[in-house]
Amino acid sequence: MNARRALRAALGDDIIVAPGVFDGLSASLVRRLGFTAAYMTGAGVAASGFGVPDIGLLTQTEMVERARMLVGVLGDIPLIADADTGYGAPLNVIRTVQQYEAAGVAAIQLEDQAFPKKCGHLPDKELVSSDEFVTKLTAALETRTDPDLVIIARTDARGPLGIDAAIERANVYAAAGADVLFVEAPRGAGEIERIAREVEAPLLINLVLGGLTPLESTARLRELGYAIAIHPSLPLGAAAYAMLTTLAELAGRDPKALLPASPAEFFNLVGLAEWSALGERYRIEGA
Repeated sequence: MNARRALRAALGDDIIVAPGVFDGLSASLVRRLGFTAAYMTGAGVAASGFGVPDIGLLTQTEMVERARMLVGVLGDIPLIADADTGYGAPLNVIRTVQQYEAAGVAAIQLEDQAFPKKCGHLPDKELVSSDEFVTKLTAALETRTDPDLVIIARTDARGPLGIDAAIERANVYAAAGADVLFVEAPRGAGEIERIAREVEAPLLINLVLGGLTPLESTARLRELGYAIAIHPSLPLGAAAYAMLTTLAELAGRDPKALLPASPAEFFNLVGLAEWSALGERYRIEGA
């Protein structure tokens, strides 16, 4: 596909700036503005499409259908698609790659969190072992039928295990054949620079409004050698702010109490606190 070839060709050229898309309108605007790529944000799809927080509630089928629609709207603009943990074991990862590839995405992102996953900028994330993730990554690499399909390996180890473990995992995944490496939620400019120095592969960085990672400029990220910068929350946050403030005016209410300043506060708008309480209520001991 033209979009896949375009994304593959752009890697290693200049930094790819990919805003988050989550519905037909956001994808249409990204296409009209001529971005090099777009990023299907799982958080955005969960919140805008289904009214739920990004805590692993959406299914593979729901995400694939959203990806297919976005690809159709974007046309020749490549779509980098969030596929969470691959939605299960290696067999599930195989089917996930098959379905995402058939939907026309240019890149698929898989992560080493345990299921159910959480947004990368929320606390208390749990990981699978690096060996388990390498098995899933290998399944993904061997399943793709188009060699231009980019496989992105994301590690969430920074939060639970620290930056050293995150960099170590990233290099393990690079050695296993991942096309692009994504170390989620580095904290501070120093960690962003360390990742750029010490991970031996093309790199993706996630810039989330109010998140754990400082919002470095495109110029600085280009200087450090990052290949892709995704901005998943930028259009979503602006849309949510506009809706909240205008609806509050219509309702005659002050929106200040609901305006979010962090990913957790944003997800509370779509029920994070309630879902978390349910999770605690039905927690299985030892799990």
